[in-house]
Amino acid sequence: MSIDLERLRAETPGVVSRVHLNNAGAGLMPLPVLQVMTDYLRREAEIGGYEAAAEAAPRLDGVYDSVAGLIGAARDEIALTENATVAWQMAFYALPLRAGDRILTARAEYAANYVAFLQVAKRTGAVIEIIPDDANGVLDAEALERMLDERVRLIAITWVPTNGGLVNPAADVGRIARAHGIPYLLDACQAVGQMPVDVAALGCDMLSATGRKFLRGPRGTGFLYVRRELLGKLEPPMIDHFGAPWVAPDRYQLRPDARRFETWENNYAARLGLGVAVDYAQAIGIEPIAARCRTLAGLLRTGLGQIPDVTVHDLGPHPAAIVTFSVPGFGADAVKTHLAGAGINVSTSDPASTLLDAKRRALPSIVRASPHYYNTEDEIDRLTTAVRKLRDRQ
Repeated sequence: MSIDLERLRAETPGVVSRVHLNNAGAGLMPLPVLQVMTDYLRREAEIGGYEAAAEAAPRLDGVYDSVAGLIGAARDEIALTENATVAWQMAFYALPLRAGDRILTARAEYAANYVAFLQVAKRTGAVIEIIPDDANGVLDAEALERMLDERVRLIAITWVPTNGGLVNPAADVGRIARAHGIPYLLDACQAVGQMPVDVAALGCDMLSATGRKFLRGPRGTGFLYVRRELLGKLEPPMIDHFGAPWVAPDRYQLRPDARRFETWENNYAARLGLGVAVDYAQAIGIEPIAARCRTLAGLLRTGLGQIPDVTVHDLGPHPAAIVTFSVPGFGADAVKTHLAGAGINVSTSDPASTLLDAKRRALPSIVRASPHYYNTEDEIDRLTTAVRKLRDRQ
């Protein structure tokens, strides 16, 4: 299946005025996503919020099927949340950790996850241990297996970290975790939408993701997958009467599905947008999306690598579509400002977002460019040309 770039760009209003290379931050929403959300909000204004939700109930319910189909799950294993962090937190804080329990994680773990590890370690006496990397800077699955004992109660890693193109071996980790009966929580925030995701192949028990990045959905959306066999063993850290109906004066009853991790009130327009974004990606084809993302990111790394003294910081033999770099003599914010002046959107990655990895590699704040399938080769050239011009100022 080939990508109809002309049509996809015609359905992406943002490409008219900007070169958007910040898809790891928030992808540009396509017109169908924008349309379903604005239509729904207009309907809320016309007939009322509750009434609009009732009218759209079949479409809202279908979002579970869309998300489940995207990642190879069953609909009862999906909870919809307001962001990926909430999804991840709901899973993590539901785990009954105690003093001496070991949490194994990756060196490039995301800050939001790691501070939660620290909080639970402080509260319970659980301990956090870092899985070593191999010579390429990728999580070493063999080293992970050697770390296992009866005190390991959780393996939790980020598949594609926020600070570069590193792709950790999520499926190898899943194979090891499943063989030893250890719960496995996978942060797939930067993976979903730019590469195939199959929870059965990954072997994860829990997976969290967002709608706003490579899925090109709206901000304020995310989802959680919990494997059915584990679901019944987890009680959410917080509940309301949607996830846990009040069935008697002295008793509540948790829902049997993953929606026990949800609350009653939510942003219905955003949920519809998420569903359309998932369907949009599926219609294009995740494999063609992944191939084009790899191609564009490879072109960008090659172009930046040809500029004297510019350093590309990505790790691993098969990096994803997140390209991080630095320009000598210019801080990351200065580079970002320069590129914005040329009509190019990028982001920066601060050391605090992946503190252990940043300290080990002595990384400063770095520039992060993240192309997606709707970007063009010319846009990649525009970024490298703008960086070259900046470098030539010295």
